[in-house]
Amino acid sequence: MESSAANLHTDTLAALERFYGFRGFVTDQETVIQSILAGKDTLVVMPTGGGKSLCYQLPALMREGVTVVVSPLIALMKDQVDALLQRGIPATMVNSTIGGAEQLERLRGIERGDYKLVYIAPERFRSRSFTAALGRARLAFVAIDEAHCLSQWGHDFRPDYLRIKQALRDLGRPQVTAFTATATKEVRDDVLAHLEMREPSLFVTGFSRPNLRLMVTHVDSEADKLDRVLDLARTRHTGIVYCASRKRVEEVALALQGNGLSCVAYHGGMEDAAREEAQNMFLNRSKNIAVATNAFGMGIDRADIRFVAHYEVPGSIEAYYQEAGRAGRDGEPSVCELLFNFADTRIQEFFIEGNNPGRQLILDTYELLRSRADTTGRLTLPVNEMVEGLGPGTNPMGVSTALSILVRHGFIERYDVPGQRVRGTRVTDPSKSGNSLTIDMDALSEKERRDRAKLRGIIDFCYARRCRQEWILDYFGEENPDRCGNCDCCESGHAEDHRTGTEEEMVIVKKALSGVARMSRRHNGVWEPRFGRGRIIQMLVGSRSREILQARLDELSTYGLLKNEGTAFLNELFRSFLQEGWIVVSEGDYPMVTLTGKGTEVMLGKRECRLRWPERRGGRSGKASGKGGGEAGMDWPLRPEDEPLYQELKEIRLEMAQKANAPAYTIFPNLTLRALATAKPIDEEEAMNLPGIGAQRAKRHLPPFLEAIRSRSE
Repeated sequence: MESSAANLHTDTLAALERFYGFRGFVTDQETVIQSILAGKDTLVVMPTGGGKSLCYQLPALMREGVTVVVSPLIALMKDQVDALLQRGIPATMVNSTIGGAEQLERLRGIERGDYKLVYIAPERFRSRSFTAALGRARLAFVAIDEAHCLSQWGHDFRPDYLRIKQALRDLGRPQVTAFTATATKEVRDDVLAHLEMREPSLFVTGFSRPNLRLMVTHVDSEADKLDRVLDLARTRHTGIVYCASRKRVEEVALALQGNGLSCVAYHGGMEDAAREEAQNMFLNRSKNIAVATNAFGMGIDRADIRFVAHYEVPGSIEAYYQEAGRAGRDGEPSVCELLFNFADTRIQEFFIEGNNPGRQLILDTYELLRSRADTTGRLTLPVNEMVEGLGPGTNPMGVSTALSILVRHGFIERYDVPGQRVRGTRVTDPSKSGNSLTIDMDALSEKERRDRAKLRGIIDFCYARRCRQEWILDYFGEENPDRCGNCDCCESGHAEDHRTGTEEEMVIVKKALSGVARMSRRHNGVWEPRFGRGRIIQMLVGSRSREILQARLDELSTYGLLKNEGTAFLNELFRSFLQEGWIVVSEGDYPMVTLTGKGTEVMLGKRECRLRWPERRGGRSGKASGKGGGEAGMDWPLRPEDEPLYQELKEIRLEMAQKANAPAYTIFPNLTLRALATAKPIDEEEAMNLPGIGAQRAKRHLPPFLEAIRSRSE
């Protein structure tokens, strides 16, 4: 056995030097390659720059037959195939940019065994004849690149990837390997299930990129953003600026060019030729800066990218880290800076709505197709005309997603129309009305919930005051990750706030989490929420409010356990719990809080308790009472995450002052509004502990402020 392993090691090293000129492997490349050469189904999670492509290319060259590589982007395929051809390795690609006659010739070449690697788009599996042609070839194995696209719980789900399962069955279930740079455990499990992997080898090689300096910069305006991007471009020279929309790409590119910087713009609204030209200019180094939407960079083999800037907040940690990971692939120090303004989250909210259409839009889209189809159920109708047909206010993204859902459920089929960019549609059973369609809305609702949770995750990351790298590694499930010492939080000293609790602090945490548990219900081993954060905190501090007494929450064993800590401290502590993933907040008009699996382990003392500890202010009993209550002596500095509520409270105060024809400060001074926005009391009793709120003002002015706070807290 040892001799066999030694021979395999010698063989792989010899092949590595022969085909690539390298004399050694990096990270876990050799272990992955040996698993594939042993014929095992293999799933590999390896960070960008870790050498994933070599892990399937080298076994393909060492095995008999052709290896099929499924890849989502034409740009990625071209880059990979060109690099292989330059090394004298027979490779080709089959996708929509290749004419019909040429596709047939390449398929014949595949059957003859002319190629060692063939890159294909997942859309090819729409054609049964294409799969049949592959079946006549001698396959070594099938490699799925960007495998997270298989999972609807991932950050870049692509419906065409779901065709792979049936294609593998049609091909006689050859050996399959899958690769991705970012995948949580639930996404990994989803990929394994979709590909029906048999006794798979799983490699998670670590997500740490120590050469990357991760930074989050809070900005107030577009001018601030542009200043930061200009500074990065002038000092770092080579990089990618990611924008959330096509319009913003064009605006930022023009601004950079107007400041004397040479760059290319890249987005999905450009013609294919223009996109390819922009990509090639970046690859051949005639342009060193790309301003692009998130499609740019997947598979781009340029190792000297010194900065990646996110002009707006992305939709998830997975998307952020994959895009940031395109910097510094040569191992040299590089900067990844996310420019955060909370208002930008509205863009991602719009995307979430577009990616999660309601049942009615799905049915309306189906009925529109059914009404326009010919007797065979076929029609050719661009998406923009579908949007017009569905009426004003229709979300174009929602229509595109509705089409994908209808395809997944088998109610329609989409096909390429020769010589046209517009795709055709076939209603599989035109006699079936929209109301008779069976659609799993529970699964679609769960997807929307997870999408929103991912957005909350990236927002928490932006507000976190702990090591950025540590936060991300923890998110992806690495045990006890180390601090990087290199990010903005580490350099500012904020990361030091994230620490293991003292014995006294641990008692407080367990009491608080126990309070969450007592105010939740346990069903089939899962916690289900019943109350919002504000009500739970009221119970923990021993409030005698009407809501607490009517719900008989004063009878709970955890009632009043933390009465000496104060609501402001507990609000901050719960925010830390949320950032650590110990509690979860439900969606809806009245968000409710309950424990996660991690939170349960912490409560039971089965998990290390490390978090950002808010400053303990001594609560009500720690200060002398008087006008303004027990926490009146504080300055109440405003945190960035409290800014939206603070601005809303100022608007309420202005409206009240105008109606009363009185100065705004006579309603409440700014200090009081800051205290309200930070402590977030939800009843008069709690608010009376804050500065500037006496009995008279509470009765006359407080109700609308409390209503605004409750609408955000409950």
